[in-house]
Amino acid sequence: MPTYEYECQTCGSFTMLRPMAQRHESCQCPSCAGPGGRLLLSAPALTTLSSSQRQAMATNERSAHAPQTLGEYQQNRRHPSGCSCCAPSKPLAPTKANPQGLKSKTGSRPWMISH
Repeated sequence: MPTYEYECQTCGSFTMLRPMAQRHESCQCPSCAGPGGRLLLSAPALTTLSSSQRQAMATNERSAHAPQTLGEYQQNRRHPSGCSCCAPSKPLAPTKANPQGLKSKTGSRPWMISH
């Protein structure tokens, strides 16, 4: 959530963390509970955030009122080319020791099956 700056007529300026959906609404002063009008004193500090932090903030802000659609979810879950988790694995070729091409025990640890 972004930090907004407000000004109370009796207490002076104060800052509040609020959702972007409430950016145009007035805010009560935390000290005297009087009305506080929005006041812009400083520029947004987006350049000091890393891109991953900006993306996380945008995701958190969006999830409050507009969750991802199925198409957006599937687009974000795509893996890079060459990913082996989504493609079928290569079948083992039958050999003389393993004519059915099955996975077999490896070494001195029979409980460990190769992947």
